[in-house]
Amino acid sequence: MTRRITLRDVLPEDLAVFYEYNRDPESVRMAAFTVKDPDDRAAFDAYWARNLANPEGRIRTILYEGQVAGSVLSYVMEGDTEVSYWLGRSFWGKGLASEALAAFVAETSTRPLWGRAAADNLGSIRVLEKCGFKFVKADRGFANARGEEIDEVVMRLD
Repeated sequence: MTRRITLRDVLPEDLAVFYEYNRDPESVRMAAFTVKDPDDRAAFDAYWARNLANPEGRIRTILYEGQVAGSVLSYVMEGDTEVSYWLGRSFWGKGLASEALAAFVAETSTRPLWGRAAADNLGSIRVLEKCGFKFVKADRGFANARGEEIDEVVMRLD
């Protein structure tokens, strides 16, 4: 299968696109585990500055047909390497998140990798499954986007 996406290093101009994608109300609700205020540009910039400077993490921009479609990244939390991804809503439903995560996972030898998703975010769970992640456990966590604790799934790729 021909790859339709390209992963590349994050450029400074990508951040403005990420910011807009991260402010979309439907996307924020779906992702659930987001920043407290998606409209706080200073907090967004500080978050990305920390992530881009963190030597333990990896962040890639997802390009589709020459457009910045989103991001895919890994970070270390409590000793575990977790993955995350975000696509602009106009790119949903095309299989791009699965393709991007698969390409990202192929670029790293780190195992296990962990992924989490709101239990009702069936699209994100399916992305993880398509990339070989297996269900490990159900959990609960506070979701800023929903203002309450919600169910989530924890998945692992060995």
